[in-house]
Amino acid sequence: MLSETELIEGCRKGDRVAQRALYDLYCRKMMVVCLRYSKATPEAEDILQEGFVKVFQAIGNFRGESKLETWITRIMVNTALNAKRKKLYLFPMVDIEETNLPEEEMSISGIHFTQLLEMIQALPQGCQIVFNLFAIEGFSHKEIAEQLGISEGTSKSQFARAKSLLQQRLLTESTYYERYGESKV
Repeated sequence: MLSETELIEGCRKGDRVAQRALYDLYCRKMMVVCLRYSKATPEAEDILQEGFVKVFQAIGNFRGESKLETWITRIMVNTALNAKRKKLYLFPMVDIEETNLPEEEMSISGIHFTQLLEMIQALPQGCQIVFNLFAIEGFSHKEIAEQLGISEGTSKSQFARAKSLLQQRLLTESTYYERYGESKV
């Protein structure tokens, strides 16, 4: 097993063994990132492949100021966003009215990761992107607005809608589970 430093150096030199080792080390984690930004597995696989091509092309620029995994994740997120930007004109994001959100907090205990991922993938395109960037990646609404070319208010309203839709779906799932003892998904 190569150390992270050896992996990076090998990839910088174009060593296929090091590239394969780096890919094998991070492909599963990065696939999860790509799945969050896609509607289906084939789309996520395309993002993953394009993202790793970018990783190998840019590995010479990796300065070690962050963890390698963090750097690769950022590339995957940017690759996913670029793929979405190409399609955004088909699904424009607009301000929506605030919905009445339930006052109690939702718990996701009992919801399997794959179910939650499917719920995120089922969100409308704009909601899905904003939800991922804000709730999972930790971007501010201002940063999201700048990245996507939308207003900060649109980012906030898309997040509120995503949160509402996920809460509704979680309520439906938990009610079904209470009744029948199994998940619908």
